[in-house]
Amino acid sequence: MGGWGCSNARPMTPVLGVDFGTTNSVVALRDAAGRLTTARFALGAESFEVFRSVLCFWTEAGRRRHAAGPAAIEAYLEDPLACRLIMSMKSYLAQRSFGETRIAGQSWRLEGLIGLFLRALLGSREGQVVAGRPVRFAGDAPDEALAETRLRAAYAEAGFPELRFALEPEAAGHRFAATLDGPATVLVGDFGGGTSDFSVLRFEPGARAVALGHAGIGIAGDDFDYRIIDHVVSPLLGKGSLYGVMGSKRMPVPAGWYTGFARWHRLSLMRAPKVLADIEAVARTAEAPEQLRHLIRLVEEEAGYALYRAVSGVKAALSGAERAVLRFRHEGFVVAAEVARADFEAWIAPELTKIAATVEAALADAGLGAAAVDRVFLTGGTSLVPAVRRIFASRFGAGKLAGGGEFVSVAEGLALMGG
Repeated sequence: MGGWGCSNARPMTPVLGVDFGTTNSVVALRDAAGRLTTARFALGAESFEVFRSVLCFWTEAGRRRHAAGPAAIEAYLEDPLACRLIMSMKSYLAQRSFGETRIAGQSWRLEGLIGLFLRALLGSREGQVVAGRPVRFAGDAPDEALAETRLRAAYAEAGFPELRFALEPEAAGHRFAATLDGPATVLVGDFGGGTSDFSVLRFEPGARAVALGHAGIGIAGDDFDYRIIDHVVSPLLGKGSLYGVMGSKRMPVPAGWYTGFARWHRLSLMRAPKVLADIEAVARTAEAPEQLRHLIRLVEEEAGYALYRAVSGVKAALSGAERAVLRFRHEGFVVAAEVARADFEAWIAPELTKIAATVEAALADAGLGAAAVDRVFLTGGTSLVPAVRRIFASRFGAGKLAGGGEFVSVAEGLALMGG
């Protein structure tokens, strides 16, 4: 790992670096000899470094069953109607309004759900745990202390009561430091599914990195997906159309339904009987009743996961192409819409403005100007979006930008920070 890697002169305490993410999770292990590896998870005949942050619950032969990660997705795809898919658990950590939920007649606290997931993620692995956390948790007015308390309790339920938290962008910076050959001030941007986080770090050969400043915002890849669904899919499900009220009066179909539908972690709330009954009542006097009934079927029949996969695929395709086609089909509902990168960038402009402002906040927290930053390291899948990269190229110069290990650098850095 170069001149700044870990010395193998004496045995080290094994360290598990755990990047529990909104969409994906990764585990890295630094063993007693200082070797760094990333855990792989099997799915059929293949294995992957990324473990999807999902749980699936179902009943089989009268018994409650559950699965996590790839196994959860397999179980869900076999019979979506019989399953309850839980996604984006990390997005609720800082929200006091989420106390518990009922699944197959059993009450679950958020800590219990995440603990169940972490047990599957970590398995029988042993070692000191260094767990990542964002600079700022997702949500409106997030309760940071509550989020960290809940996350610590979830690890305890998974069998890891002793752990150390580290900021996710700082961890990614430690991994990037292995590529440096001299002192440097580095801005690290870590883009997840629910948050975008930034750290300004100073690296000196032979010394621990010094954190100069941090900033974070609860905006990231899921918000970009939301914009695609909102502009391309929701209008096909009745958004913007009218329905009848009190005889001849016409009113817009409630927009709040589409906000819930387009956000992963809110979709399960749409399955509430009252919500579905309200949509059906509006459909009876709507100018586009079949569109609203498609919305009901997509929610009732748990088609959200397949839709989100299609949307995420288009977003990824637009990182390398000027246009991409969003294709999705569920029974009689069909989407075949071309999406232009220029339109996508216009849709996400409000999020880009807030991300750019958060970068400035990180610099201000460090007391530095852009000229003082020697390198910029960007990680996470959303860092590949061209409009995101332009924020940094225009502010710091394209020559300073570096990337790599978009899905594993945080976990590997967390493992390096232990011991």
